[in-house]
Amino acid sequence: MFVPNLILYEENIKNYELGKTLLDKYGKMNIEMRTIENHNNILEMRENPNKNFPKLKRNLIIGVRKTHKFVPNHKTSDFLVPYTSSGCTAMCLYCYLVCNYNKCSYLRLFVNREEMLDKIIKTSNKSEKELTFEIGSNSDLILENTITGNLEWTIENYVPNNYGYLTFPTKFDMVDSILSLNHNGRIIIRMSVNPDEIIKKIEIGTSFLDKRIEAINKLKEAGYKIGILIAPIILVENWKTKYEELIKYLDAKLSKKVKQDAFFELIFMTYSYVHRKINEEAFPRCYQFI
Repeated sequence: MFVPNLILYEENIKNYELGKTLLDKYGKMNIEMRTIENHNNILEMRENPNKNFPKLKRNLIIGVRKTHKFVPNHKTSDFLVPYTSSGCTAMCLYCYLVCNYNKCSYLRLFVNREEMLDKIIKTSNKSEKELTFEIGSNSDLILENTITGNLEWTIENYVPNNYGYLTFPTKFDMVDSILSLNHNGRIIIRMSVNPDEIIKKIEIGTSFLDKRIEAINKLKEAGYKIGILIAPIILVENWKTKYEELIKYLDAKLSKKVKQDAFFELIFMTYSYVHRKINEEAFPRCYQFI
């Protein structure tokens, strides 16, 4: 379980059920808490040097999401949807949020989940076709769920509408709490995988490959629609061999049910960095999809 060093929160989260629940939960743990004006403009976070990056990742910000703009996507979904969190506690060295960490890569939770889900449902119901909404484009909802329980809440409140789909990617294996839920095939979970060497050295703080594969098999057994992202494919030395071995390993470890109908996404990335340690001069800030 993620235990933050410091909690920064907007005063108005007290007007929401989830906000009150989180404040009560962390208050009992005697974690330092301070109020802030705006979750998107925290000077004490922005003004820190890069060397403090790991420490900042241990902070938790709680606020009310004010931006609810749906962005057309037409890749794995119809819309990218702002949802219940932004940022992450992990430190994947290629992450676009990490590349601008002072802005938003630390974990922010948004407590006005009722407003966000209500807009998704209303948008879905107005459409002539069933839409798919990407709700995890700038966070990891499996990780977030260990703090908020928002996935259980989302599935239980979205599925009865029985029209449209929700999808999200993850690099984490903590899926047991959603296995018994009635999802009615309306939830599409996409697990990202990479060679173990890359996970350990670059996707820092995420679940190892074996755990991710175990989670995929569990989710499929529970009837969820499954996607597998080999992403990003990083062009390190001997990358072709590493990814060939990964694909063979997936073939050996994925269940027959997964292999029957899971869909795959592949994203290539050129990536370079000089040092493996975070510091002011060498932290990776640039990447390019090809």
